[in-house]
Amino acid sequence: MTKTVNHWIGGKTVEGTSGQYGPVTDPATGAVTTQVALASVEEVDAAVAAAKAAYATWGTSSLAQRTTVLFRYRALLDARRDDIAALITAEHGKVHSDALGEVARGLEIVELACGITTQLKGELSTQVSNRVDVSSIRQSLGVVAGITPFNFPAMVPMWMFPLAIACGNTFVLKPSEKDPSAANLLAELASEAGLPDGVLNVLHGDKVAVDGLLNHPDVAAVSFVGSTPIARYIHATASANGKRVQALGGAKNHMLVLPDADLDAAADAAVSAAYGSAGERCMAISAVVAVGAIGDELVAKIRERAEKITIGPGNDPASEMGPLITAAHRDKVASYVTGAAAQGAEVVLDGTGHTVEGFEDGHWIGLSLLDKVSTDSDAYKDEIFGPVLCVLRVDTYEDGVALMNASPFGNGTAIFTRDGGAARRFQLEVEAGMVGVNVPIPVPVGYHSFGGWKDSLFGDHHIYGNDGVHFYTRGKVVTTRWPDPADAPAGVDLGFPRNH
Repeated sequence: MTKTVNHWIGGKTVEGTSGQYGPVTDPATGAVTTQVALASVEEVDAAVAAAKAAYATWGTSSLAQRTTVLFRYRALLDARRDDIAALITAEHGKVHSDALGEVARGLEIVELACGITTQLKGELSTQVSNRVDVSSIRQSLGVVAGITPFNFPAMVPMWMFPLAIACGNTFVLKPSEKDPSAANLLAELASEAGLPDGVLNVLHGDKVAVDGLLNHPDVAAVSFVGSTPIARYIHATASANGKRVQALGGAKNHMLVLPDADLDAAADAAVSAAYGSAGERCMAISAVVAVGAIGDELVAKIRERAEKITIGPGNDPASEMGPLITAAHRDKVASYVTGAAAQGAEVVLDGTGHTVEGFEDGHWIGLSLLDKVSTDSDAYKDEIFGPVLCVLRVDTYEDGVALMNASPFGNGTAIFTRDGGAARRFQLEVEAGMVGVNVPIPVPVGYHSFGGWKDSLFGDHHIYGNDGVHFYTRGKVVTTRWPDPADAPAGVDLGFPRNH
């Protein structure tokens, strides 16, 4: 009998009532292992109502109460990290070490939330005028929602709700329907840690659930991570409804390799950044830009390393890369490789025919490497979101930066060089929100914010770090004047000497 993943509303499992379910597959076998309830508009209303009711007390709870829960939560997540990772592997397909890394990165934001007491300190100016003081404080918003992607079913939700609830908000999470189970476990552990019922709710669904949250009058803010077309839609729709929005979109991340770079280090970085987690990362390096005469040697080194990667089920310790999330996504990724030669690329490695013995029905694809790729080819222009690496050739540093800055995306980027001056120029001149210097995937640590530029971000706030705290709170300024106690009316004795 197929397992059913239901909603988590008001501190308990709530069976879906819409009658609509989505299939959840094991990407390594292709078999449907689970069905997930898809919410109706009425179920969206129920989740938001539970969060709104909980906000009445959680919104005025003490910082000590919130951090006590978060510290307990952090300990439970740490103790159950293998269980969370196993759910990710079973439904997403990534290898266990990748899944564990995802949980560890999510824990960074829980730890940041544990220190929310210092993040929420206000400011005070005394005597700005005679007997007048001005203070600035930050207060919670109310009910906030998070809509998260399939590629990081634990990490991205943890980039959102721990900070949101630490700031005093309540939260409705709508995770991807492709791998929903990790989100439920995160919510169950939060309840075990002492989080009051309704503060964190998990609502499963598709576009009906998304639109229900975007249009709900009681949802004050929406956080989103996903593709650029959907990010643009989320931002436009929620903003039109008066909501605060942070919508992180897609990417086409470039890595510039200068002629002086350590090519072995650059090749190692390119392979791990392009093919790790099967390329299903918004921070994956999908375009290597080789400057000058190093292109042939760099491509040879990348190919040599790529050919040694072991592909197999995520729960096999020998596997270094797992399958893609669905068969349809696998076929779409493969189409960019099969059409590359006709658009002028040299296909150095073609992974489209790859299969794994004993798991022939899994969503497998091998590593693909395309050289001498044109900037007007589909493989370059589109976010492929799979293990396909494009190599482009340019003559100079200036040509490379111009090529990168012409991209409509501006999420992450990297430069590989031994020259500090070149690296300094690059970090100032490149148009991207996150820059790595000899670091291929420059995802910021939890206390710095994550976010891109251009079509990689819609809204003014990056996610987590200081931006995350500011997104989940709003500022208020209080100007105060009190009469001097010496001027108290006659007959009121406060123990002060009279001025007159």
